[in-house]
Amino acid sequence: MRIDPVNLKQKNVLVDDYLNDFTKVENKFEYNPYDEETIKERATFLKQQTYNRDGLVEALTKMNDHWGAPEQTFTMIDKLKDQTTSAVVAGQQAGLLTGPLYTVHKIISVIQLAKQQEEHLGTAVVPVFWIAGEDHDFAEINHVMMKSQQRMKKIQLQSNLDQKSSVSDLPFDREAVASWLKRVFAEVKETEITRDFYQTIVKIVDTSESYSEFFARMIYQLFNEEGLIIVDAHHRDIRLLESNHFQMLIEENAAISKGVYAALQKNRQQGYPVPLDSEPGDAHLFYHHNEERILLSKNEDGSYSGKRDEVQLTEAELLQVAKEKPWQLSNNVVTRPLMQEFIFPVLAFVGGPGEISYWSVLKPAFQVVGLEMPPIYPRLSFTLVDRKAEAALSSLQLELKQVLEHGTAREKMKWLAATSNPPIERLSEQVQQEMDGIHKPLRDKAAELGPDIGALAEKNMGYINQMIEFLEQRMLQSIEEKYEREMSAFTELDVLLHPEGGLQERVWNVVPWINTYGIDVFQQLNKHQLSFQYPHYVVYV
Repeated sequence: MRIDPVNLKQKNVLVDDYLNDFTKVENKFEYNPYDEETIKERATFLKQQTYNRDGLVEALTKMNDHWGAPEQTFTMIDKLKDQTTSAVVAGQQAGLLTGPLYTVHKIISVIQLAKQQEEHLGTAVVPVFWIAGEDHDFAEINHVMMKSQQRMKKIQLQSNLDQKSSVSDLPFDREAVASWLKRVFAEVKETEITRDFYQTIVKIVDTSESYSEFFARMIYQLFNEEGLIIVDAHHRDIRLLESNHFQMLIEENAAISKGVYAALQKNRQQGYPVPLDSEPGDAHLFYHHNEERILLSKNEDGSYSGKRDEVQLTEAELLQVAKEKPWQLSNNVVTRPLMQEFIFPVLAFVGGPGEISYWSVLKPAFQVVGLEMPPIYPRLSFTLVDRKAEAALSSLQLELKQVLEHGTAREKMKWLAATSNPPIERLSEQVQQEMDGIHKPLRDKAAELGPDIGALAEKNMGYINQMIEFLEQRMLQSIEEKYEREMSAFTELDVLLHPEGGLQERVWNVVPWINTYGIDVFQQLNKHQLSFQYPHYVVYV
């Protein structure tokens, strides 16, 4: 396994500045992740904070014992009892079979950063992965993309679920998941690994009681040596730990909302896009009612209601819910980082481009509740390249960076056009120029006879050009058929390295890679020491 850094252009302006010119955005964040003193300063801040460490350890132990977590995980959980222990945290939704590759990349990032900062500080730093089990958009996680006949195919779990319950609360339909799993594996080429890998996942399905548990058990199969701690944010024991913090979020609700809204407007004025909708009246909390997760708004009289008036609660009633039944509440993207900060001693947070964008407006919210936003480290990003793709890149003389950013379509057409002498595109241009010269006297004469005849002559010239272009395309098609093997190689590279017009990690899943290289392939990747100074790595497997 060879790993090389590559500097890819960032599409998000704010993220580009965050990575390459932090001074432009430093006022939006508490810490500079590229400053050597940042982690020590953050560790000093954490020493001044208090956490319910015993309650957290008890909840994490119970949860992870139920999931059959590896022994190293419990060793890390116990370390949290020590007042000097801190955590590196990242989170994601509970995608089926871990979801897109970037989820696994985020987990590798958390493990890597925790190890690096533990060495730097000389105190224990544990890696924590936060499952956003309260999220209710099942459509975002109910599928995987698999390569099928030189394209990516969406394989979706067939389910009758239509309620807006949190993912951790949804009924886990083992029969539907088992049927879906067969359709996923029908798209992979059978190897010596396939049968055991498939049976491993079948066992996970059989022992899981929720989609969040299915996710956690799958992750622990991929990373069973690193001491990763997984937490379901929507687990009732975690919600009980959050009771007082929910009360604070309710009491400070107006100030939080006002601060975030103002920061969002400032970002927009500066030309920084933020994937966050926020209005001054947003409560940034959900209330769970009749198996639905209802986003609350704060009314002018101080009461709270759903967007469609599904519920009506006074502030006193909502505070009572937070005190007695905190599991009926959950956070949105604004308050989730605050809650994470309340219950974990967060040394650093690892986020993707979208998270860096919306965290850029959260500093006022942290300040309202007396917290500091933790240092935010951009997660590690990878593209996996197999030997066949590496050979094709070399054979076709393609620049990998160009393919990762733009795909192979342009290079494919250039290659096709250059297979004849002179190239077909150039020949077509020359013919059009010659025809224009030959046809010009006719157009000039027609124009003298009147505007109608002149327009007809121009239209006639347009028809001639269309026929030349049609012939050019047919000739290119003929050559394409002649060089079918090379054309296939271009397409295969596009599907692997630039699928759906973007990075591999946003589309591909772990299944094809494990099926070929073994269930420990991502653990092997994680054994390399990786710097957070590079935005992207190419992994030759």
